[in-house]
Amino acid sequence: MTVGEPLQTTDSVAVSRPAADRHEARYWRLWSASAVSNLADGIVKIGLPLVAIRYTSSPALVAGVAVAFSLPWLFFALPAGALVDRLDRRRVMLGANSLRAVLVGALALAVALNAGSIWLLYVVAFGAGVAETLYDTSAQSILPQLVPRESLPRANGWLNAAERTANQFIGPPLAGFLVAGGAAVGLAGPAGLWAVAVGALFLMGGRFRVEREGRTSLRADIAEGLRFLWRHRLLRTLAVMIGGINFTQSAIFAVLVLYAVGPGSAIGLTEPGYGLLLTALAGGIVLGSLVAARIERWLGRARALGVSVVASAGIVGVPALSTNSLVVGAAFFVGGILVAAWDVITVSLRQRVTPDRLLGRVNSGYRLLAWGSLPLGAAAGGLLAELFGLRAVFAIMGVLSLGLLLGMLRVTDAAIRSAERDAAS
Repeated sequence: MTVGEPLQTTDSVAVSRPAADRHEARYWRLWSASAVSNLADGIVKIGLPLVAIRYTSSPALVAGVAVAFSLPWLFFALPAGALVDRLDRRRVMLGANSLRAVLVGALALAVALNAGSIWLLYVVAFGAGVAETLYDTSAQSILPQLVPRESLPRANGWLNAAERTANQFIGPPLAGFLVAGGAAVGLAGPAGLWAVAVGALFLMGGRFRVEREGRTSLRADIAEGLRFLWRHRLLRTLAVMIGGINFTQSAIFAVLVLYAVGPGSAIGLTEPGYGLLLTALAGGIVLGSLVAARIERWLGRARALGVSVVASAGIVGVPALSTNSLVVGAAFFVGGILVAAWDVITVSLRQRVTPDRLLGRVNSGYRLLAWGSLPLGAAAGGLLAELFGLRAVFAIMGVLSLGLLLGMLRVTDAAIRSAERDAAS
């Protein structure tokens, strides 16, 4: 979807020009808010481990920051989805970003006053992670209310490109430079960015609450969403697969800072150099987001997803084979292109085959499997590093990633077409 391109209804009948303009304006304000919010998120997720190594050199304790950040996806993903289907989705995003701005701003103040500690980092990371479950579930669920379903791949591609550019392309090197200039500065920056994102969401306007029939309990709402996901064989398989991918990537990125940063590390990068290494992955993801539709046409959806699994194995396994930063960066870049294709294809599919009234809950159930594996992976990475050394983490996770190819026995083009036909009927 590009600026000025007329929006269409789901039956391809053009809507009125004023209505189309209003939807376009709201989409691009959502796009802007997501870009700024993800820039803040990218700085914090890299900045917190860089701040953590000022308090401890223990791999397990450093990995604990990533565990605390991702743990809310295990405990709050399902309630977050039910709330997103009950409340105005834009207002939920406003509240989540406001909470993140306050938490990280308070941490910046504590660090500036020499009152910081590894334990305070855990508390703030956990609180920011809770807010993330609400924001991200709302952001994926609100999109079909802004664009017609046949436009979702293009809209998701542009949105994913902006989010990845900010979160992984600009955020990591910026985090390295900011933290190098002072831990408090590295934390105050994202707090301000989240405040800017709140302003963009205010300007977006509109009502984004899905109409409900009757009153039900939160528990009943969660159960309904889980039943839909569990009975949908294709979505269930994809959720398990991305959970495995995220487990392996979380394990290696939880300890990568120790493997890559410092004169005694295997790769021997500076803090800004570490941010630039991660930028290679982000650059591939940004490019992949923009060309995902072409990759889908060239390879077909099922084949593109299978190649993405292989590429993910390369991301996590290559550092075990080489400590050359250029080789690792090249693996990150190529892998990032296909990881982005996975994201765009699977998110668009999920939005197409799920009813709007269930989308928040299905998204949250899907992410419980997909993102709930993040703290488990981070914990596993820290434990394996303590027991067997850092290089072993990358080797083990590379082998596990390749094992996920078994899921492609169920993810076929025929299965995808069948799911879309069932949703349209």
